[in-house]
Amino acid sequence: MQGGGGGGVSVPKLQHCQREGEGKWGREGLVLREIILCFFHLAHFNLLQRSLSLSLSLSFSQALGSCYFIHESLKNIHHFDFKAKKFKKVLGKEIYSDTLESTPCWRRKSFLKTTFLRWCKWSRKGFIRTRWLLADCAFDLVNIHLFHDASNLVAWEKSPSVYSGTRQKALGYVLDRITDQRNEKVPYFLFGDFNFRLDSKQVIESLCSSATMQTVRATDTNEVDKVIFREMDNDRKVVLQLEKKLFSYVNQNVFRDNNGTPLLEFDKELSVFKERLHELEISFPPSYPYSEDHNEGKQYMNTRCPAWCDRILMSASAKDLVAKPDGEDKSISYDNIGPNVCMGDHKPVFLSFRITTGTGKPNANKHKCCVLQ
Repeated sequence: MQGGGGGGVSVPKLQHCQREGEGKWGREGLVLREIILCFFHLAHFNLLQRSLSLSLSLSFSQALGSCYFIHESLKNIHHFDFKAKKFKKVLGKEIYSDTLESTPCWRRKSFLKTTFLRWCKWSRKGFIRTRWLLADCAFDLVNIHLFHDASNLVAWEKSPSVYSGTRQKALGYVLDRITDQRNEKVPYFLFGDFNFRLDSKQVIESLCSSATMQTVRATDTNEVDKVIFREMDNDRKVVLQLEKKLFSYVNQNVFRDNNGTPLLEFDKELSVFKERLHELEISFPPSYPYSEDHNEGKQYMNTRCPAWCDRILMSASAKDLVAKPDGEDKSISYDNIGPNVCMGDHKPVFLSFRITTGTGKPNANKHKCCVLQ
């Protein structure tokens, strides 16, 4: 999310960071730290906040972090101290790279897998919450990382999938935590890797409606090892081959043409929260899983069914901050970054809009949740 100029103010720019692997994280975490420190020397960004858990115990560490860049033209920015229950002015350049439980301006929570899954106690997934005061407007920014689909075959078994149900429970848990009575309710934005997937059973039925299905079982366990869909004629050409970590479809253009819009009817996981969460219209292709080959910026990997995993969602009150009445500036953009170049397996997503001074509560600096220090 980033803001415009000319009478408005810039909203902090958000960057969702994920670890690339538990075994490599100690080394790569140090490299990432050095990269972040380099940003301190950029001429037009004099304030930086970074949140990244680098716990020595890998099972307790978290697969996300946040970078907040605030343009130097903004002079009166505050962030919330959750322990002192008051806002503090953001001064200079700050970096937090230790365990965040002791950092008062951040609220980090890892998911207990026993709450959502049966086979493991701790998860690398979770969320990091911050609260800001900008242009007389207080709001929460919540970086979130939900559970992925471990197996394409399991996801295909029923509609909705068991993984969808797990994500639903985890997201409901996050919403309950950030709107409970411990802190006053303010508008909130949730961003990051929600791992939302298309309804696998329904989308495969649509893509392979005229194909025949062949099931291949493992010789030792008799469990389904792969499913192959073939055309009835045309020399029985393979349309789709599905395995635990393989989704090889014959025509990837289905996911790219018209930004994959026809497939949005299978993007259903957010509908459960339609009374609590809102999103601007999606006008970009599925954000995952892109090839990590630098020569294939628009190519998807054949590992998962492409889906809009990366999103920016908001509460109804936050949507009111973004939406503009008729006749006002319409410079609102919800899109991906680097559509034609390699950005890793996820294409980052951004939301750009303007907050006009005075948009928030007129007495925000006197409100009990907005006590300044």
